[in-house]
Amino acid sequence: MNIDWSSIFNIIVVVNAIFAIITVFREKRDIAAIWAWLLVLVFLPVAGFIAYAFLGRKLPKNRLFKLHKHVQMQLDERLKEQRAQLGHSDKTPADEVVRRSRNAVDMFMTTDSAFLSRQNKVRILTNGNDLFHRVIEDIEAAQKSIHIEFYTFYNDRIGNEILDLLVKKAQQGVEVRVIYDSWGSMGTTRKFFQPLLDAGGRAFPFLNTRSVLLDFRINFRDHRKIIVIDGKIGYTGGFNIGDQYLGRKKKFGNWRDTHIRIIGSGVFGLQARFILDWNATSPRDQIDEDEVEAKYFPVTTTKGTVNMQIVSSGPDSDLQQIKMGYIKLITMATKYCWIQSPYLIPDDSVMDALRIAAMSGVDVRIMVPNMPDHPFVYRATQYYARQLSEQGVKIYYYNNGFIHAKTMVIDDEISSVGSANLDYRSFKLNFEINAFIYDQKFSQDMRQIFINDMTVSNLQTAEMFEKQSLWLKFKQTFSRLLSPIL
Repeated sequence: MNIDWSSIFNIIVVVNAIFAIITVFREKRDIAAIWAWLLVLVFLPVAGFIAYAFLGRKLPKNRLFKLHKHVQMQLDERLKEQRAQLGHSDKTPADEVVRRSRNAVDMFMTTDSAFLSRQNKVRILTNGNDLFHRVIEDIEAAQKSIHIEFYTFYNDRIGNEILDLLVKKAQQGVEVRVIYDSWGSMGTTRKFFQPLLDAGGRAFPFLNTRSVLLDFRINFRDHRKIIVIDGKIGYTGGFNIGDQYLGRKKKFGNWRDTHIRIIGSGVFGLQARFILDWNATSPRDQIDEDEVEAKYFPVTTTKGTVNMQIVSSGPDSDLQQIKMGYIKLITMATKYCWIQSPYLIPDDSVMDALRIAAMSGVDVRIMVPNMPDHPFVYRATQYYARQLSEQGVKIYYYNNGFIHAKTMVIDDEISSVGSANLDYRSFKLNFEINAFIYDQKFSQDMRQIFINDMTVSNLQTAEMFEKQSLWLKFKQTFSRLLSPIL
């Protein structure tokens, strides 16, 4: 019997195309993601569906709904009370920045209920050794509670050092709670945290996804980085817990990142986010709403100079709050807008904002790494860097190791420091948190850090991009086609 392989092949192609269409259109997506997934599923019949299992599936609605269900109303009321207690009689330079930026402040209040916190003390930390030295000191001094939430909590030297300290504090009666992402902390299991559990502490993977084998989604990860100690000291930014963030991995070498240490009511925004995430993650071990005000939001008497809003975003909302914040800052800039991000894969709205700013005479500069950690992401970053360079944006490649900072500063007035990259994944697919800071001195310090980084970076000229090989440009263009799903 002769087998008509041609007919069989045609049938497979048709069936694959039908399944591809059904798979992509059965869930709500933007048009860019639809075309990207159709491209992958149609032209890579088997590999494409495997990739979809990791990258394409949506998080079940009942999992997302829990993020809004438990204590948000209670927290909103507590935060309003705390804000009223701060008083508004003092007028500082930061208050003047807020007055000029009132539209941005109002936008975050509307989209994320992000209250404006005044009179904070904020320290910028750009070196892993300095950061963990301060974190360890603050944890050792904790008296009531330690709340930690990270995308990556590795089972390595610094991971074990932090864990041992948490065990010690739990044995002393301090409440210790840890949220980690099972994908970002791959290799770190419940067994690693067992000493903490035995000491009375608590640790759970975000949304209780205990195994990357059973929940093999690369999307919808907890990319936030939060530490809150006694409700009084908070940390957020780009660093995770792992040896590579201390420059101990040969692959990356020097690790350049940006984190901030907050003292004041700005910590309340981090605490509120942690409590919401904890109660969504651990349904049988809820933080008691009756204890929220007294235990986790102590009245602050800090008299600093920095005003800020803590803004979170994620796939539980269609508003893309942090992306909206980035766009707002870019469009507000009249003198300069300087950005650092390890990944540069903006969507059309951010691309347009950057183009408009550059074409309006604003000094737009973007600094990205000159080394890859993910090949497709790196090539897509190069593609967008080339496109933006052609339209007047100054692109810098950082050469002193790997830059992982996620920062933006405009006009010596407003800055953003947090976990969100300038890419699709941070805008739509991951859970993120950023501090938007209204203060001239802080912004000037951020500007100086950028200037210092430029001394170990190369400005990419149009001639440099033009000299790239056709093969390199092809890889960049191909990777760009996949950018909505990277």
